[in-house]
Amino acid sequence: MNISDLIIPLIFAGVLIYGLCRKTDVFAEFTEGAKDGLKTVYDIFPSLFCLVISVGAFRASGGAELLTSALSPVLDAIGFPPECAELMLLRPFSGSGAIAVFERVLTSSGADSFAGRTASVILGSSETTFYTLSVYFAAVKAKKTRYALFCALIGDFVCAVVSAVTVSILL
Repeated sequence: MNISDLIIPLIFAGVLIYGLCRKTDVFAEFTEGAKDGLKTVYDIFPSLFCLVISVGAFRASGGAELLTSALSPVLDAIGFPPECAELMLLRPFSGSGAIAVFERVLTSSGADSFAGRTASVILGSSETTFYTLSVYFAAVKAKKTRYALFCALIGDFVCAVVSAVTVSILL
């Protein structure tokens, strides 16, 4: 048995002992926290549901492939691997969809290729922007998000371009 197998039980026991030493009703606090967590899920569920449905419809309709085909010549001209175009477009919307595209890039181009390494850096250094914004803004009930989405999408684009530039320098 490794020490890593004991970490969760030790943390659990530590929290219980700490609560007992402070004369806290640990079970009541636990159930109160669970109730607050369920309220948060209730608040953010509609946003997440719409996001998942929208991403599924976009991919199933062929919109991702169409947009990728339209952008490929431009991306190729600036030195961005066209194989990674769909990953760059899908990553802000869906983590699982981006992983599927990433796997396809690695299978078709190879892990040590320019496209494979660029895809790896993009996947490791970018975020599922729409998911993150919908969860955080729904959790705090923010209505005026103003420029947050625009700035985040510019950040995602810069991340993709800098990933390709960095990989080309280090390759």
